[in-house]
Amino acid sequence: MNQDTICAIATAQGGAIGCIRVSGPEAIEITSCIFTPAATNRELGDSKPYTLTFGRIYDGSEVIDEVLVSLFRAPHSYTGENSTEITCHGSAYILQKVLQLLIKNGCRMAAPGEYTQRAFLNGKMDLSQAEAVADLIASSSAATHRLAMSQMRGGFSKELATLRDQLLHFTSLIELELDFSDHEELEFADRSELCQLANNIEKVIARLVNSFNVGNAIKNGVPVAIIGETNAGKSTLLNVLLNEDKAIVSDIHGTTRDIIEDTVNIGGITFRFIDTAGIRETSDTIESLGIERTFQKLDQAEIVLWMIDATNAQAQITQLAGQLLPRCEGKQLILVYNKADLVDNIQNSIPDNFPDNVQSITLSAKKREHIEELQRMLITSAHLPTITQNDVIVTNVRHYEALNNALEAIHRVQEGLTNNISGDFISQDIRECIFHLSDIAGEVTNDMILQNIFQHFCIGK
Repeated sequence: MNQDTICAIATAQGGAIGCIRVSGPEAIEITSCIFTPAATNRELGDSKPYTLTFGRIYDGSEVIDEVLVSLFRAPHSYTGENSTEITCHGSAYILQKVLQLLIKNGCRMAAPGEYTQRAFLNGKMDLSQAEAVADLIASSSAATHRLAMSQMRGGFSKELATLRDQLLHFTSLIELELDFSDHEELEFADRSELCQLANNIEKVIARLVNSFNVGNAIKNGVPVAIIGETNAGKSTLLNVLLNEDKAIVSDIHGTTRDIIEDTVNIGGITFRFIDTAGIRETSDTIESLGIERTFQKLDQAEIVLWMIDATNAQAQITQLAGQLLPRCEGKQLILVYNKADLVDNIQNSIPDNFPDNVQSITLSAKKREHIEELQRMLITSAHLPTITQNDVIVTNVRHYEALNNALEAIHRVQEGLTNNISGDFISQDIRECIFHLSDIAGEVTNDMILQNIFQHFCIGK
């Protein structure tokens, strides 16, 4: 694959400027075939690295565009290969014409993520850093941006490298004992020291595993389920929070029969709001399926907004408390007394049999009253820490699975040391832990996993 020279458009459509990336052994030569510098006494190949050359793209004698070409020589480029970037006007015709000329002269179109894949294969970054490139492109908040930048800069990789070095030292001492197993009096590995080292490694891996809950919420949005009886105003509230008519609003009971989800950024935190089917007794098969999905989404949510019609509050609480409260254990529950504009003396108190951490608020979704107060409550209820670019937080499911496997392996090491089992069994578990940690950085990852990772990248990156 690395013997091909690839090209692709690297900028979004509709801009004033477009950029085409060319990378591979023949990148400079192929670009030179279609590009003529404005200075008549020089060629593109004579340019110094990291310089811009002004000139024109020609198709035979026809001028296609006036462009700037930046030049990078291996290994000092993003991909580690010879590379050029052609900056031209953003016309779709011009960009496609330049691509056609490059392909005609020996390039092929790049596959999704192929530039970053080549950077990984050429040792410019490890796999976790490569995956962070996609996260950086997709970042939609300050927190997701900081996490992606931390991972791209190698913060996660450095933490893993430290763990691997400690484990390698650990297993080398044990295997040294195995080499001299016929001398029982020799002990290179102090068991108490190894126990302490294993405990420290277990704490670090456990911390990384536990950080996934926060990382997943930051990356994909804090899941917020909006639940309640039919016609309580759930869809109206969703539309207000999203500031668009996402859900159909009607006075007819049971309008929402399926799950509606969307995300919005509030105070720098991404929330994933889930509008659910209203809970009621019904003989309608489709509506019953929607209510069943309501309870499934409730189990997945971290914050629950229980919409209560303020005109019939006590009856609704009595009707649903038995079904909802057990499912809300461990979650942030907010009682939202809606339709406050229809009630003179609204009672929004929290019933005595409710948990202490339950909050309540009175509002009118239809008239957009007290919505900002609800947003402040959501931010507080999210309990997300302030993220910096130095924080190491796991956001990738593949990393989370590998760390879980590594954690299981180090637990077996701890048990083996406690039970004083043979060193060769302990050494095997240590090596398994190293294997799973190395898998995150891509040191042992197979081609199928690589293909699955990079195929989800955008073309041109």
